[in-house]
Amino acid sequence: MTLPHPLPEDLAELIARRFRAIGEPMRVRILDLLRDGELSVNELAEQLGAGQQNVSKHLAVLADAGVLARSKEGTRVYYRIVDESVFALCEQVCGSLQAQLSSLAALVGGNQPTSSKE
Repeated sequence: MTLPHPLPEDLAELIARRFRAIGEPMRVRILDLLRDGELSVNELAEQLGAGQQNVSKHLAVLADAGVLARSKEGTRVYYRIVDESVFALCEQVCGSLQAQLSSLAALVGGNQPTSSKE
């Protein structure tokens, strides 16, 4: 998909909203746990070592942004990933961080970082 350039204001707002939704460490950890399948709020809270109310607030943000879906079974609410593209974004950021850390380590170690343009 090619984005229009310049971005229309409403599209820019939607993009920024998605970044805000996943731009919090607890939400990144939640997404990582849900990578393997759906979990209940209680299961997520237990695995994260966080309060159920706190986890529920983060889940609501991710669901409102269209990243997660929820389903109810009795008194339990389960969440699952519905937009797998968040993982591609996270992996792209991780790759960029690894390259940046590698360059920093080379500088601190006295070696010049290798350039892919050589």
